[in-house]
Amino acid sequence: MARAAGEADLPAGQRPAAAPGGGPWTVRAVLAAAAQALAHRGIAEARLDAEWLLAHALGLGRLDLYLQMDRPLTGPERARYRAAVRRRLAREPLAYITGSAAFYSLELQVDRSVLVPRPETELLVDRALEVLRARPPGAPPALAADVGTGSGAIAIALARFGGERLAEVHAIDLSAEALALARANVERHGLSGRVVLHQGDLVGPLAPWAGRLALLVSNPPYVAEHERSALPPEVLHEPPAALFAGPDGLAVIRRLLAAAPAVLAPGGTVLVEIGWRQGAAVLALARAAGLAEPRLHRDLEGHERVLEARRPA
Repeated sequence: MARAAGEADLPAGQRPAAAPGGGPWTVRAVLAAAAQALAHRGIAEARLDAEWLLAHALGLGRLDLYLQMDRPLTGPERARYRAAVRRRLAREPLAYITGSAAFYSLELQVDRSVLVPRPETELLVDRALEVLRARPPGAPPALAADVGTGSGAIAIALARFGGERLAEVHAIDLSAEALALARANVERHGLSGRVVLHQGDLVGPLAPWAGRLALLVSNPPYVAEHERSALPPEVLHEPPAALFAGPDGLAVIRRLLAAAPAVLAPGGTVLVEIGWRQGAAVLALARAAGLAEPRLHRDLEGHERVLEARRPA
């Protein structure tokens, strides 16, 4: 009988010759074998990952698996599942294998051209939406920009939840591949009229709107080169240009903060995600750029994660 997904990766002596009880490889059986293999490789949420991978291989929702636990898998289904599990055993991010990730309650298409959206980046969106809500009544709808948009996650969340206080979001990335993916996500969520995509470096494409932006947000590269060896294996599958920023991790943030006052309107806000040990350094960079009231916001882990500052009114 054909082996179940992940079964060949089990330690010697633990590889079942057949499904438990000698029966067919059912949903229940392949999940058990895959979860065991993933756990043996040190993957923390082995069972959950096994379920997401199987749901993807079968074209089902994850919870639908529980209604079909005794369903036998066909040969092609087992082959698809084996291939997916092998990729996860190689520590490829789950989102790249399934092709999608959730961010701010939105489902987004992702691939190896962009970072996988992370929960801590939702703090950046939270703060941006609060800034929009704090605009005075009667103020014209705001112009915003998302620098280094990647999959479009931040820009799409702002456009989706910014309401009437937001006119449009200009989403910028240097990578043509990332912009193609962002465009697909923007169209998927019906936001083509609210998100404008640009290819270019940092705020360069924003020259026509210089001095008019109420909000500038960014999740830029901020990992120092010397930290590469300490990163989880999954992170090393992501695009290096979206992760690493020189010896101190501040090369991109330094340039972004220096350029922010020229594109922000008086009183406009810049919000930047940072590394959890970069707080003091980015506060100093914001002040050196002439930005006012710089402060830091902590994520759910208690780490300093988002810089907020303003162009003086």
